[in-house]
Amino acid sequence: TAGVLIGKKMDDQAKKIETEIPGADVERVDDGIVVTFDENSGVYFDTNKADINEKSKVTLDKLAKVFNEFPDTNILVVGHTDSSGNDDYNMALSEKRAKSVTSYLISDGIATGRFETVWYGETQPKYDNSTSEGRAKNRRVNVAIVPNEAMRNKAIKEAESN
Repeated sequence: TAGVLIGKKMDDQAKKIETEIPGADVERVDDGIVVTFDENSGVYFDTNKADINEKSKVTLDKLAKVFNEFPDTNILVVGHTDSSGNDDYNMALSEKRAKSVTSYLISDGIATGRFETVWYGETQPKYDNSTSEGRAKNRRVNVAIVPNEAMRNKAIKEAESN
């Protein structure tokens, strides 16, 4: 029953993200949420850049509001690049991108301890790197959201009291 309670809270958060960020692909995976943005609603980067552009700031500000509304979750920020450039450069660039997003969300009031930040360079393309459109879409950061210990403990206590 604790799992059902966690699932309901995560479903509520997923629905809120879908409402706040039209175009975002919000998928429930196990007890978490994976958010994949499209080119119109997401967090994307110019070639060789790790700075947050104005369009991405709008998305991240909306996402931060949802994260603040659901404080009992942790956030995984994952950085990616296209295949332009060498592997080492792309790995470092994807690290900068992921850390840039994490820093931006922290500056929006999200607690530092809620984050895990990882990066994969060009090793996990979602789109075709042989086209300029595909490369642009691969210059991205994705976000996954999982319940934290506080949510798990609250759900266990609530289940035990019923």
